[in-house]
Amino acid sequence: MTTELSAATFKLADAAALSPAQQQLEHQLLNFIQQHLTTPTTGLFVIQGDAGTGKSAVLAAAFTKLQALSRQAAANPLQHTDNYLVVNHNEMLKIYKRLAGDDPDLRKKDFQKPTPLINRLAKSDHKADVVFVDEAHLLLTQPDRYNRFDQQNQLHEIIKHSRVVVLVFDPHQVLKLKSYWQADQLAPFLAHYPHEIFNLDEQFRVTGNAEVVNWIDGFTHGKLLAKPHSPQFDFQIFDDGQPLYDLIRRRDAKSQLSRVVATADFPYVVNHGTWYVTAGSLKLPWDKVNLTDDPWALRPETLNEVGSIYTIQGFDLNYAGVILGPSVGYDPKTNHVIVRPDRYEDQEAFKNRDDLGELAPLKAQIIFNSINVLMKRGRYGLYLYACDPVLRQHLLAL
Repeated sequence: MTTELSAATFKLADAAALSPAQQQLEHQLLNFIQQHLTTPTTGLFVIQGDAGTGKSAVLAAAFTKLQALSRQAAANPLQHTDNYLVVNHNEMLKIYKRLAGDDPDLRKKDFQKPTPLINRLAKSDHKADVVFVDEAHLLLTQPDRYNRFDQQNQLHEIIKHSRVVVLVFDPHQVLKLKSYWQADQLAPFLAHYPHEIFNLDEQFRVTGNAEVVNWIDGFTHGKLLAKPHSPQFDFQIFDDGQPLYDLIRRRDAKSQLSRVVATADFPYVVNHGTWYVTAGSLKLPWDKVNLTDDPWALRPETLNEVGSIYTIQGFDLNYAGVILGPSVGYDPKTNHVIVRPDRYEDQEAFKNRDDLGELAPLKAQIIFNSINVLMKRGRYGLYLYACDPVLRQHLLAL
């Protein structure tokens, strides 16, 4: 396993790298699986936590241990169980499959996207023993022809075809209306099944002190707090995108895994086949469709692109340069950060749903969620540029 690869995400099956809270979670999770494999009703184990709290790391370690026990020659309660890890995120799936090649207890077929697994289990009328779901907030909660999902809810379908389901869920990382759960929906849903909930609250990715995380959390709730100061975390605000990009390039040359990312705010204007992000004097192309087996953040050429929530969610960067596009502004009258859904260019995120009531606040929440995802990518540094001049002025005044 390369240094870049392990730094970009997490080490599969590296139980020694887990914190005490994560080790407790892994132990509790494996006990839950053993207790509910033979019960008549599917058991649900829910892992909750903010971006960067190590949810995927502990999920991967626990899944690796489960597969080792399943494939162990010596008899044990989990021997010969049929288990899968599901993730509805192409770039994360590439990481899992790539890392599977380095571990004798894992197979690439252990890792699936939800719709193909659901359809295969339904067609064979077979129940999986345990299905782990990473980034469960990305599962569909309505039919989606593009993804060839004809049923109503992917989580419902996974539960229907599994004996135990383990899911990582963070409502602050829902990025599309078609994946949206109302805040009061999850508890009644879980009440139908035997379940446990485990909350992870220790920040592992962002190495800055609590001031840094509190500042990001404040921003995504509309508040501009005083600029945080943390000796081990480089937090800078820029008045132009070009010097931000120049610093990211220097950071990448020295520390690797440094990239520019942006909110989905730049209109589709094709220039010689390329779609550009502009930030002051900076002009770079958006991330292109990635048909390789290598995740976006691990490809050297993507230093010359701008990443999106869809290529960077779930990954660690060492340094993240975040461009806040025109949908993110500031209202001097209320002294609040505001978002403008009409200027958000990811229209797929706002695909209409008639079951959610008033959509305006939900659309605003999705934009703030995307900002939360982007700002919590960098382990050692966050660099910000705001396209909106009023927001940029107030950020620089900090």
